[in-house]
Amino acid sequence: MTADHKVAVVTGASRGAGRGIAVALGAAGWRVYITGRSDADSGRRTTIEATARAVTDAGGHGVAVRVDHADDSDVARLFARVAEESGRLDLLVNNAAAVHRDLTDPAPFWEKPIELGDVLDVGLRSGYVASWHAAPLLTESERGLIVFTSSPGSVCYMHGPAYGAQKAGIDKMVADMAVDFRGTGVSVVSIWMGILLTEKLRRAFDENPEALAKTAENAETPEFTGYLVNALYHDPELAELSGQTLIGAELAVTYGITDEGGRRPPSHREFFGSPRVPHPAVVR
Repeated sequence: MTADHKVAVVTGASRGAGRGIAVALGAAGWRVYITGRSDADSGRRTTIEATARAVTDAGGHGVAVRVDHADDSDVARLFARVAEESGRLDLLVNNAAAVHRDLTDPAPFWEKPIELGDVLDVGLRSGYVASWHAAPLLTESERGLIVFTSSPGSVCYMHGPAYGAQKAGIDKMVADMAVDFRGTGVSVVSIWMGILLTEKLRRAFDENPEALAKTAENAETPEFTGYLVNALYHDPELAELSGQTLIGAELAVTYGITDEGGRRPPSHREFFGSPRVPHPAVVR
């Protein structure tokens, strides 16, 4: 690893947004530690090893680490390994979340499995724990960044109360972490992603390519947020954004970033609402 080879940890990166973010960072030359439970022994089609290979193939260096983000000791071992192997950490992307298969079921929350509440553990608490372990490493670098992936579900009804509480908690946690990070050189932001063109979504349209093309007009590839994260890290005005919840599509306009095929994904602010702005009061 060269001295200018930046080091990132992307949690929950075996598939979906996490995989896309990790690969986009790889294309920008990052060394990326990819975490998740779906390893080569899990029997899953998508694995952390496959993502690590994709990161390396893109031009970076992918490192797969099996981590159960519900297990604090697993998380501690992850960051100890990063410190030992790389001696630094420049970026943490908190993306891991326990997303239940019945998340989008329109039934009221008490008629859905109680396990939907697990997202408050792996999704909210897990981001706090990962950030707690990452902070000492990040503050030792000249520049550090923590990014949480979020959504407008923090301000509107989306998929039920557990999902909404997790996203609202993320956005508020970002604002509060930024207060503690002041003067350290570490910034923290939350990014609202749009509809994601994941492999799962694409497969759902296997027999209807026209419908997929129509959906894609208003959607984002999983890599899109990764391009934004890389641009954020290198923004000389990054500290001014610390503590904020940012809409990815709007951030892309600021940085002049386009998605697959030169598309500009739309902001959904008008339909779902704007990020909440916390009061500036600080009570120690």
